[in-house]
Amino acid sequence: MYLRTVKVRNKDGSVQEYVRLVESYWDKGRSKQRVVASLGRKDLLEPHLDSLVRIVRGDQRPKSLEPEAVEPKRAYCWGPMLAARRLWEELGLESILDACESRRRGKDKARLADRALVLVANRLCEPSSEHALAEWLETDFACDRQGNRFEPRWKQQGRVRVDLAWLQRWYRTLDELISHKATVERELFLRLRTLFSLEVEMVFYDITSTFFEGNGPMQIARYGYSRDGKPRNRQVLVGMVMVDGWPIAHHVFSGNMQDQKTVVDVLKDLEERFGLKRVVFVGDRGMITTDNVEEINKRGQGYLMGLRRRRNEDVFKYIERATGEWTQCPSPNNGPNNGPRTWVQEVESDHEGVRVLVARSEEREAYEQGMRERSMDRTRLALEKLASRVQTGRIKAPAKIGEAAGRILSKNHGHRYYGWELLDGKFRFFEHPVHLKREKALEGKYLIQTEEKHITPVEAVQTYKQLTDVERGFREIKDVIDLRPVYHRRKERVEAHIFVAALAFLIDRAIEKKLKSAGVLMSAGPALQALRTIHVVDIDVAGDIKRGATAGTPQAQRVLSALAIAHTDPAKLFGTTKSPAC
Repeated sequence: MYLRTVKVRNKDGSVQEYVRLVESYWDKGRSKQRVVASLGRKDLLEPHLDSLVRIVRGDQRPKSLEPEAVEPKRAYCWGPMLAARRLWEELGLESILDACESRRRGKDKARLADRALVLVANRLCEPSSEHALAEWLETDFACDRQGNRFEPRWKQQGRVRVDLAWLQRWYRTLDELISHKATVERELFLRLRTLFSLEVEMVFYDITSTFFEGNGPMQIARYGYSRDGKPRNRQVLVGMVMVDGWPIAHHVFSGNMQDQKTVVDVLKDLEERFGLKRVVFVGDRGMITTDNVEEINKRGQGYLMGLRRRRNEDVFKYIERATGEWTQCPSPNNGPNNGPRTWVQEVESDHEGVRVLVARSEEREAYEQGMRERSMDRTRLALEKLASRVQTGRIKAPAKIGEAAGRILSKNHGHRYYGWELLDGKFRFFEHPVHLKREKALEGKYLIQTEEKHITPVEAVQTYKQLTDVERGFREIKDVIDLRPVYHRRKERVEAHIFVAALAFLIDRAIEKKLKSAGVLMSAGPALQALRTIHVVDIDVAGDIKRGATAGTPQAQRVLSALAIAHTDPAKLFGTTKSPAC
């Protein structure tokens, strides 16, 4: 490491020199440099420059001989929290929560927004329980809007190392935050609509589940269809509403509620809380029922939903009607022949005013055909072994043969592909003449139903494909932001836990949109990882603590530029370098 001076021209035309601590390192066989810390103005550090040089050179003389020694004291990861704070303010969450708290506290200083940001940033950067929050605060620089760092408090209490009184403060933050959920989501939607000109004609909705460790709150923790592969764990359902790729609201339902029964509550909320009188409700398969369609029509709203392929007797009939001309949908890569193609055609519906569109996807067809062939191979091998057992007399009773065949066909969806018979003691299996034909016809196809007359078949497919943003959102909430499992035992705490994860996902979406707009080919995860190279460093200069920030890697600098963050130094951001007081 070595010292470097840089000249900065002030607004009044004067020039000031600053001292930086620079480190050399090797990257892919090339020597590069990065700033470890900004030490301050050269004229103020002049009396200590000799000490600085000796420390950089590795001089280990005793402190008694070096009264003005400069010593690095602490370094904290700063980049991800810096980005989260920038977007937290830009999206208006700080001002929204300040207004909520001011109405409750009167003239008291609003601090809920600062504490809530810590929980959201922790969920975004290093998802963990509130008990593990203290460990994250040991390594990351989380501060309020004045630059005061939130410090963890430790106290051994049984098996718990963290101070429980300190931990209760964060639980109270969850309680305060969830009490303002309805207001925050509504105000956030209004701000997003203004900032990004949201097109609210299309509203996307999908649902997922998250499970509990333990029983969970009895009001909402129920056994139901688990999307996490945890049928023995109680769960809750989480429904998410998105507009133009932005999550604007979410709902928490009892774990045993059927997906289609959540739609009415969501429609009422969109109309009453968000004032959306006429939208097209876009939902996945399973959302469309006669009751839901009637409710949508009664409210004067529209819908565009997928049809279940195997639980709807009309689907195969509609697919057989797709004998007309297929229209190719534009590729997402902005070219007609880039990547897998998708075609669509409209077919005659059996219901007046209802439009049915059949879409055929090359990508889905290849995937489903491969899955079918693997399942058929496994089933065929098992049936061949059963036939051999029957032929050699190892199994003779017709009832036992039927049971064995039933077990085989119940695995790998074998009943969709094969049939069997037992004639004169001989077991024979064959490709099912009806079921297999239907499975091949379904491969690569999905059906969309709507009553919107103005939308073209291609537009309908493109709109329906945007549901993948919602599905991706669920994957990121559950995997990247680590929504599961849930440990809380109170209904309000569970809802607050999910609300924090939803806000973290909102920040994640904002990062990705900023990166895409700036032409930076990175997703939010790698961008946050690159930002971890930016640190806040405290240096002891002759007993005086100086705080600065490192510049980070070139990749981190590109992310900062995309997020319009010009400064990393807390002193420039907050106008102070106060000692921690939180």
